[in-house]
Amino acid sequence: MRAVKTTIGGKYSDMELNGKVAIVTGAAQGIGAAVARALAQRGAGIGAVDVRSEGLDALVDELCAAGRPATAYQADVRDSSAVETVVKRVEHEHGPIGILVNVAGILRTGPVVELSDEDWANVFAVNTNGVFHFSRAVARRMVERGGGGTIVTVGSNAAGVPRMHMSAYAASKAATSMFTKCLGLELAEHDVRCNVVAPGSTDTEMQRGMWSNPDSARAIIEGSPETYRVGIPLRRMAQPADIAEAVAFLVSDRARHITMHDLYVDGGAALRV
Repeated sequence: MRAVKTTIGGKYSDMELNGKVAIVTGAAQGIGAAVARALAQRGAGIGAVDVRSEGLDALVDELCAAGRPATAYQADVRDSSAVETVVKRVEHEHGPIGILVNVAGILRTGPVVELSDEDWANVFAVNTNGVFHFSRAVARRMVERGGGGTIVTVGSNAAGVPRMHMSAYAASKAATSMFTKCLGLELAEHDVRCNVVAPGSTDTEMQRGMWSNPDSARAIIEGSPETYRVGIPLRRMAQPADIAEAVAFLVSDRARHITMHDLYVDGGAALRV
């Protein structure tokens, strides 16, 4: 674990997150990077966390060049002691953490009968245990300070809709979603709000890793009857910024009376009622 590039610059007097400190996990690419950018643009100081250093350094360089306070922390969310160290360092270097956004996640696909013990365990270790480790460490400090703060977990619409060949991912996201809601119930008396943003198919590196041909994106939009999957009613795939905007709303005071909510950002793909 290490920290790189810290800068304190720019004035954000007109920005809704001015002066707040945010941790964003999975910040090296995709939705995590988009969330870090969105919160930084609104004035938050960013503690960007990921196990990969290259993308993380590039993100922090970008934010620092724009005059945004940002520090990169290379750490594995599966390691609870490393998580505790990161949280301590963020508070020491930036100040009290007011926002946590859990984005870090991995995907392992395949039929259940062929899924290995290692794949199952690794998916839960990152997608579920990682959320628990960071949420516990940050929530504990929020409560000890007398309350106040917000936690958002980026889940998936697969947590509420069965998907073929995605059992480990869907199950881990379902567990994470319920955990975040339970956390929100426990922390409500401390004025700490906890919510879930559940994306559908989003144009990220993880999504593209599942594509088998140039028409894969269109197939997702159109749907797949053979796998019992409907398409996307809005006729477009989400961009990471679409998810980040939902997160930015939920961590802001505009959402001050919203907690334990699961916000689907999937273009209607889940047909959720």
